[in-house]
Amino acid sequence: MAGILDTVDQRTQLVGENRLEILMFRLAGRQLFAINVFKVQEVLQMPKLTLMPQRHAFVCGVVNLRGQTLPVIDLSQAIGMRPLEPGPGSTIIVTEYNRSVQAFLVGGVDRIVNMNWESIMPPPASAGRQHYLTAISKVDEQLVEIIDVEKVLAEIVPYSAKVSRDKLDDPILSRARGREVLLVDDSTVALAQLRETLSQLGVKMHVASDGLKALRMLKGWADAGEDLDEKLLMVFTDAEMPEMDGYRLTTEIRNDPRLRGLYVVLHTSLSGSFNDSMVKKVGCDDFLSKFQPDKLVEVVRQRLMRDEVMA
Repeated sequence: MAGILDTVDQRTQLVGENRLEILMFRLAGRQLFAINVFKVQEVLQMPKLTLMPQRHAFVCGVVNLRGQTLPVIDLSQAIGMRPLEPGPGSTIIVTEYNRSVQAFLVGGVDRIVNMNWESIMPPPASAGRQHYLTAISKVDEQLVEIIDVEKVLAEIVPYSAKVSRDKLDDPILSRARGREVLLVDDSTVALAQLRETLSQLGVKMHVASDGLKALRMLKGWADAGEDLDEKLLMVFTDAEMPEMDGYRLTTEIRNDPRLRGLYVVLHTSLSGSFNDSMVKKVGCDDFLSKFQPDKLVEVVRQRLMRDEVMA
């Protein structure tokens, strides 16, 4: 198990190629689930678990990992399945999302698979645990369900979309009112946060649930004769999405003369150290970790100031 992530350092080669690596695992049954390897720090047997009073129902306790205290979340219970029983032989997946590190208790890890985003499909609209999925795919004829970890974490620690009053009082932000932005994300939780935060600026929002839909929307406007540089103040795009990821979307935007002037912000839960270099590789204008309303507004402010300098 220790060697399962030995190839993770090669992941930067996938950026801009519309590819990803997923770590597959099981929970309380035979169904295969997955998360993007980009989010995974390590996989290991669970260290000694310490219980905490008044903990969330989905949190088994905490573990100490090289001096860092991490919550251990029962991922099976969190998505509405039978709870797992933690024990000395249990497997945990240590992940980083939105600048926070946590461990997920799983039933057992299967393997890592390199895939094309075009083979990753949105989940069917239905009840049950589908609400906790961002995508589905097939590996060796087996259905694999990709979990919306952002939704799981938001239910344990609710996010805030409220912008500080001193930020909103900045006169430069008044120029955003009535302007149009495009939001591209497959996570309903992330889209809700974007909407709630940006609505405080009075902007008009267009939404696409993946990069391919966003690209078709942009090209449709361009085909209709619209000046995209005038129409859109900016584009916020997630990195990981079915069919076309945010890196490939940005590459496609830069390759189309009608679109290449768009201001593109990578808005993702992936770690900043990785994205700083990847943003430059694909040509994004800025990078922002999710669920930071004040910083989100500051990115809009910087965009508006750039207009002022160029005027």
